Amino acid sequence: MSEIAKINRDNTIVLYMKGTPDQPMCGFSAAASAVLSSYGKPYAAVNVLADPEIRQGIKEYGDWPTIPQLYVGGELVGGSDIVRQMHESGDLAKVIDAAMASAQ
Repeated sequence: MSEIAKINRDNTIVLYMKGTPDQPMCGFSAAASAVLSSYGKPYAAVNVLADPEIRQGIKEYGDWPTIPQLYVGGELVGGSDIVRQMHESGDLAKVIDAAMASAQ
């Protein structure tokens, strides 16, 4: 099993980002981590800048060319723009709540 698949299996919510939630290294990663943090749910943040294999691998894994990437319940939700749109519409809260409930 790939390291990315294992990370997604072991964590209900995973944000692959540039930097960390405390020190994001790009505006898109900062925006996505701020949205996720606003829910107060635990999530894994993977700094793709610390591991070139994950940085390239995540783009291939989800067939999504940009970072950040949000995975909830093992499924790709999308990048920063999609995260923000789903947050504003209330859809992201529903996806997160459903994944958290099924993970228990």
